[in-house]
Amino acid sequence: MALRDFFQRHASKFEKNGPYQKWGALYRGVWLFLYSPGRVNSGRTHVRDGMDLKRIMIFVWLAVLPATVMGLYNIGLQANSALATVGQESIEGWRGAFIQLLVASYSPQNIWDNLAHGAAYFLPVYIVTLIVGGFWEILFASMRNKEINEGFLVTSILFALTLPPTIPLWQVALGISFGVVMAKEVFGGTGRNFLNPALAGRAFLYFAYPANMSGDAVWVAVDGYSGATPLALAVNPSAADSVSGASPMGDIISSSEAIESIGVSWLDAFLGFLPGAMGETSTLAILFGAAFLLYTRIASWRIMLGMLLGMIGLVTLFNLFGSNANPIASLPAYWHFVIGGFAFGMVFMATDPVSAAMTNSGQWVYGILIGMLVILIRVINPAYPEGTMLAILFANLTAPLIDYIVVQANIKRRIRRNAS
Repeated sequence: MALRDFFQRHASKFEKNGPYQKWGALYRGVWLFLYSPGRVNSGRTHVRDGMDLKRIMIFVWLAVLPATVMGLYNIGLQANSALATVGQESIEGWRGAFIQLLVASYSPQNIWDNLAHGAAYFLPVYIVTLIVGGFWEILFASMRNKEINEGFLVTSILFALTLPPTIPLWQVALGISFGVVMAKEVFGGTGRNFLNPALAGRAFLYFAYPANMSGDAVWVAVDGYSGATPLALAVNPSAADSVSGASPMGDIISSSEAIESIGVSWLDAFLGFLPGAMGETSTLAILFGAAFLLYTRIASWRIMLGMLLGMIGLVTLFNLFGSNANPIASLPAYWHFVIGGFAFGMVFMATDPVSAAMTNSGQWVYGILIGMLVILIRVINPAYPEGTMLAILFANLTAPLIDYIVVQANIKRRIRRNAS
């Protein structure tokens, strides 16, 4: 109560004509994050509902929490396993000092050791994202004399979870700056952006600094260690020999056989025990978040199901025809679902209510379009096997057009019905 009284006692100083007027957006942002506003709507002209914007953003953050925890564990598991493989007992630098404060060993069999090692890489990325992205949010809110929106709470965690654990922190700051400023604030802020800010920031980093965002050396948090993702092996199965250390194979192997040859089963991929982005590996954890979002009716089930059906449909078509020159064309749909960022994008990125289609029919088209584009990019463009990010961003651009066509079709249908 003392903190609440403090805020209320100094509220007038941050209002119009107060001595700290220019910091009013920051004051209101902290106040509304901690407490409910003192004034509520009244009268019959208002629709009163407990699901306000702040609660929606908190619920989405909670939905991402299982993927975050599993991501921490998997980062540490992959790193500790790699250290054991190369015979290294610890890591140096400030991350090594941080880990030594929490654990005494680097055992891949110890859950706490893995979580501590993963936290040494995820937490700095997340903290930089919060500080830099929060700075831009506060700056633009203060310039416009508007409230700080809680939308960044979700943008920050989603952006951090799509990055590799080894990314330099200065690139994290640059990426979130681009996502917040160029993909949202220049268009008016939350509710006016037509691109997903988290994905826009990640796309900027991918094209600006591809060496730190792709390849085999960025997914395992051990210097000099190369660990290919299953998606990369699905595109180039012949690389499985060099990754696993096996002798050259005389027969041409399929994409799924290449993935399994390095000791990654479908169940491992579903649970999230494989190299990848910090929060995208565990499909099981992501599905827990999906169930929560669907239960609270925050995310659109039409977009999720449409994306899944679009993926299955095009994969089935490619599987029927196959391609000797392109092994991933024969990869089954159940593998596409658990490797790369498909599940994460389906649940948390494609369902962004601002940048996605809003009409019911449009959401079906929007979801199916993303699912098909993901597979089209993965199969037709082997140089860029992960197509989820670009597919969603492209669909963001078409969402207004999809909704426009749906609305116009409804108008014409009603005109015809009334005319008859």
